[in-house]
Amino acid sequence: MNNEMLQGPGKRTIDYVNASLKRRYAKERRFRMIGLGAVLLGLFFVSMLFVSILANGLPAFQQTYVKLDIHFDEQVIDPDGSRDPETLMRADYAQLIRSALREKFPGVTGRRDKRELYGIISGGAAIHLQQMVMEDPELIGGRESLWLLADDEVDMLWKGRMTDTDRKAARGIGSVVSEGDDIRVLSTSNDFAGVLAEVKQRLSRMADRANEELQRAERRYARSASAVEDRREAVEKARSAGDAARTVSAESGLATALSDLETRSRERDAAQSGYEDLRRRADSPGGEEQLSDELPSYMVAINGGIVEVENVSNTQISGKPILPLDSLEEAAAGSWDIVTYSTPEAARRMKDNTVTWVNALAGEGRVQKKFNTIFFTAGDSREPEQAGIGGAVAGSFFTLLVTLALAFPIGVAAALYLEEFAPKNRWTDLIEVNINNLAAVPSIVFGLLGLAVFINFFGLPRSAPLVGGLVLTLMTLPTIIIASRAALKSVPPSIREAALGVGASKMQAMFHHILPLAMPGMLTGTIIGMAQALGETAPLLMIGMVAFIVDIPSGPLDPAAVLPVQIFLWADSPERAFVEKTSAAIIVLLGFLIVMNALAVILRKRFERRW
Repeated sequence: MNNEMLQGPGKRTIDYVNASLKRRYAKERRFRMIGLGAVLLGLFFVSMLFVSILANGLPAFQQTYVKLDIHFDEQVIDPDGSRDPETLMRADYAQLIRSALREKFPGVTGRRDKRELYGIISGGAAIHLQQMVMEDPELIGGRESLWLLADDEVDMLWKGRMTDTDRKAARGIGSVVSEGDDIRVLSTSNDFAGVLAEVKQRLSRMADRANEELQRAERRYARSASAVEDRREAVEKARSAGDAARTVSAESGLATALSDLETRSRERDAAQSGYEDLRRRADSPGGEEQLSDELPSYMVAINGGIVEVENVSNTQISGKPILPLDSLEEAAAGSWDIVTYSTPEAARRMKDNTVTWVNALAGEGRVQKKFNTIFFTAGDSREPEQAGIGGAVAGSFFTLLVTLALAFPIGVAAALYLEEFAPKNRWTDLIEVNINNLAAVPSIVFGLLGLAVFINFFGLPRSAPLVGGLVLTLMTLPTIIIASRAALKSVPPSIREAALGVGASKMQAMFHHILPLAMPGMLTGTIIGMAQALGETAPLLMIGMVAFIVDIPSGPLDPAAVLPVQIFLWADSPERAFVEKTSAAIIVLLGFLIVMNALAVILRKRFERRW
């Protein structure tokens, strides 16, 4: 009986323990799964960030060039034949480029069209021609086929960031009819039926968006009508109460509401008219449609020319020639094409004629992408195709050079003194607490300190790497001091005791034995601190390193920008081409940071001793 009583409670206790173990193991599994999910989610977002940066930035390492036949006209460069360097430098080399483009496209006559044609080539190409002539005056009077830097919009087009181009061969025989300035192209097959169907589909989508806008306009009109009724009731109540002041105020509010109602009514009527027109055009079968800049652009390449489509039906188109036709003869089936620019002209900065000229040059093999050396050698520029990170890299180099020259010896000396020589009292404890707190101070506070002390008080130049290095030294010192003290603490006390035991002084023991063993850890902390300084932006903005600097600095006192500030400036630029420049600069900055952190790991692995 007693044994059964003892076994009964024992079994119940074991069952309770087993049940609690199952719950605990289940909680542990859930916790591991949640932790793994958090890690995977973090990796996913980091991967998306890197994919986005690489997708936007890698195209910037290539730049588009256009090949032109340049005639170094002596009448433009050196009319008097003196070959005087001053005369050669002041010559209008852009005129040589304009002449080459006019020679290539003689049919471009309008002032506006010429201006767009000249915009294909970057303004920096003239400087390149100037440098060529200054280096070799024998070029004057000759003709050279040169690859010239293209404009940033052409670069975006050639990289597929402007519009997609689709080219389809026509199935029927094409007949060309000239009607004054217009060209009409007829096809024996329904070659233009697909174009008309695409236009109808786009009109249908535009009608759906117009209907949504109409619904919003009607809601705004209904709210305005309701507000008018409320104002009228307020006027009636004020008049019934005999309150003159309220009546005047209510009538003023009613007048404002009626004016708003009239505006909303016009908006509603305009939206209604636009929607009905688009819906009628989209739903009407066949017929002829007039194209607008809100629709995709269509071109007909026939008889060596290009006709921009303005009106289209199933069997014919009409429009104006962008490139003149060689003849008005019939074109055999398959010998002429229908070209589509999918992005509407209203949604891009480059006009149809410019896209057509670039495609014509590309058809002759005169458009090509090359490695973008300008990005690494040039300074900043207002023109994206001429902008580079050379100045920012030089500014970062001089800034980090100043930072390293000041922060490393000062930080190591401070760590040695605090760890080995300073007495342990209230003052040293206060200093240690402040050093640890300075490591957590926001970086912009150091920028404000640098602005107040180094620029306003000492009068050092703004935007100079010297001031930037001083500010980053203040910011980096706590990190270097803390890392150096940790490296000194990691050296076993037996090393000190052995050195002192054989008669070495405290200074000799420190510099001959302890410091060499602690140096790998100190270098690791220094490199990590320098990597942190390389990526800082806020303190440098406060000391004026946000200025637009074109020249590459040659010393620490020259005005300069740094890589993070250059990224900040480009990210705020409206041109689309600066988007890929920004991402490319981020890639370069991340490359430097990865190299510096890898160097810290290698030094630690190579020289660290385990005791």
